Amino acid sequence: MSSSFFFLQATQNQINKSLIEQISNYSNAQKKQVYIINKPLGDNKYSYDYEDCLVLLIPRHKIIFIDFGANKIAFESFVEDFIEDLGSISDKYRYKQIIGRPKYWRDDLIEEYTYDQKSFQLKELLTRTKIQTGDRQKVCELLISLLTGSINDIDKVKVKGTVPDNLLDKVKQKILLFDGDQTRFVYQQTSNSVIRIQGLSGTGKTELLLHKLKELYVGSESSKIMFTCHNKILADNLKKRIPDFFNFMKVEQQIKWSERLWCVNAWGSQNDKNSGAYSYICVHYGLPFYRFSYSKSFDSVCRIVLNQLNEKSEVDFAFDYMLIDESQDFPQSFFDLCEKVTRYTVYIAGDIFQSIFDENIVSNIEPDFLLSKCYRTDPRTLMFAHSLGMGLFETPKLRWLEDKEWEACGYLVEKIDSETRYRLSRESLRRFEDLGNESFDSVEIVLDNDVYNKILTIIKDIIDTNPTVLADDVGIIFTDNSKITYLMADALEQSIPRAFGWNVNKAYESKHKIKDTLFISNKNNVKGLEFPFVICVTGSISRSYAARNALYMMLTRSFIKTYLLISQSNTQSLIKQIQEGLVGINTNQYIEVVPPSKEEIEKIKTTIKYSNSSMSFFDFIASIFNELGVDEACRTSLFDTVKNVIGEDFDKDRAQKVIEFNYKEMRRD
Repeated sequence: MSSSFFFLQATQNQINKSLIEQISNYSNAQKKQVYIINKPLGDNKYSYDYEDCLVLLIPRHKIIFIDFGANKIAFESFVEDFIEDLGSISDKYRYKQIIGRPKYWRDDLIEEYTYDQKSFQLKELLTRTKIQTGDRQKVCELLISLLTGSINDIDKVKVKGTVPDNLLDKVKQKILLFDGDQTRFVYQQTSNSVIRIQGLSGTGKTELLLHKLKELYVGSESSKIMFTCHNKILADNLKKRIPDFFNFMKVEQQIKWSERLWCVNAWGSQNDKNSGAYSYICVHYGLPFYRFSYSKSFDSVCRIVLNQLNEKSEVDFAFDYMLIDESQDFPQSFFDLCEKVTRYTVYIAGDIFQSIFDENIVSNIEPDFLLSKCYRTDPRTLMFAHSLGMGLFETPKLRWLEDKEWEACGYLVEKIDSETRYRLSRESLRRFEDLGNESFDSVEIVLDNDVYNKILTIIKDIIDTNPTVLADDVGIIFTDNSKITYLMADALEQSIPRAFGWNVNKAYESKHKIKDTLFISNKNNVKGLEFPFVICVTGSISRSYAARNALYMMLTRSFIKTYLLISQSNTQSLIKQIQEGLVGINTNQYIEVVPPSKEEIEKIKTTIKYSNSSMSFFDFIASIFNELGVDEACRTSLFDTVKNVIGEDFDKDRAQKVIEFNYKEMRRD
């Protein structure tokens, strides 16, 4: 019964079992979001005496109160109390100013239904409760969002007035609802010591951790919670987000930093026990703290502490709960240590893969929650990004997944023509369901050698098409780390304010996103970010794994449209294949591809294994020098030249061409 479409919070019993099964089957078959509850989620203070009833929530339908009992008075009292509480929640989150008091929506958005198993027809009930007008559908979806804890920023939602006439406003004003898996993760009670959640980038893992943090924090006034990740910058950003998130969710309890709640990176400092999860654990248990060194990795220090704790006859708990983000950055020893020092549950969230060329996508440890839907990115953009990154349009391909791996990444796998061809598709998302896939292209390939002026033209087109667009709705990302890239960024920093009145944030210098500024960066500073519009700039499309993975990551930063701006036309045949592949995705809503042979798959795996070695860029270039027999006296100058031209890109063919040309010129001199 568990799925991303269907969520059941109420208790199933012999009386309601048949109805719940029918609704669950409908939800999954029609791919419709459906919730069955008996009280509002997100606040434990709401409870009711009458239990022989359910509340059915389906977007674009009335809120349906279903009575299974024979006590009509008790049922009516339940409905009245429930609606009164819903009105109170609406007031709490300032929805009332948009949707009004219950008297303005009760008559046309609430349905009371007495269940009779013999005569019940689900189709008839859904037809009768269908809401016909867009404004009233939106009001009802806002009510559903309140009841499921999927709180939207009401300032961005318009119910009445002008209908949005551009893509940007339509997407921004779309009411977002948790799916079944997300809702279960946030609200489901568990006795497990470890809960693992995995998904692609953009599936909402960090947001869900924040919701889980809020539930845990308000659930007890004495609980101690550690929220950690490997990266210090990410930890700092999370710590800044938590107060804003708690304020948005109307959390009344004050945050007691370093007393009840910690949000720090994993390692920390010896001089400050509250600076890291490891440093706090060391001080709490009176154990020696080890700094990073070549002989002391994070894995080794976690093992040391864990062994020391296991030797103790009795160990108290440092925390009641721990939440770990970006789990793919950690060794297993850290998770074991966290489980050892945590009283109740450790929640571990991580990406299925950081790179599309990771060797292990489906791990040996099955997650408790697998988030296969990417809510940030249009499904067509994600399909194109995977296709381009993995070389699915090309022969030979760069990457291929097993069926189980495709499914873990959210793909529906269909094999046709005696399994000689694959059709890979993705389910549609609520975020884009009202836009119509034919009304716009989520990816546009732009070929132009004049990159600087073309970027300005694209920005102008975005503004003309979306009059309400803001500076921070647009991101410009360069794949190349060459000197030319940074000179162009400097020029854009001067010209964009003059042309459009927008300030520019060069994120490779500022290291973070700045409100009301247009974002410009290289490929190294975009993790976790999203924009309505992304201009992805690359010199050419190489077959380098690093370059392809960078393109995949950059293309998926947009949630409306990505412009792939290619400045060099030295790969015409490849570009033609990519263009034809994109047309196929837009036309068919799926990727159709011939799978590689078993021999080709083995060759792909071998190549990826070599590419994923820990070789530094210096050693990578030195190995090419050795192959070409470059004189020692020329190597320093040549290394600097290669780095200036291609950046630290592990593209052997491109690097070798630069070396051969410049080495020939150096020897001529």
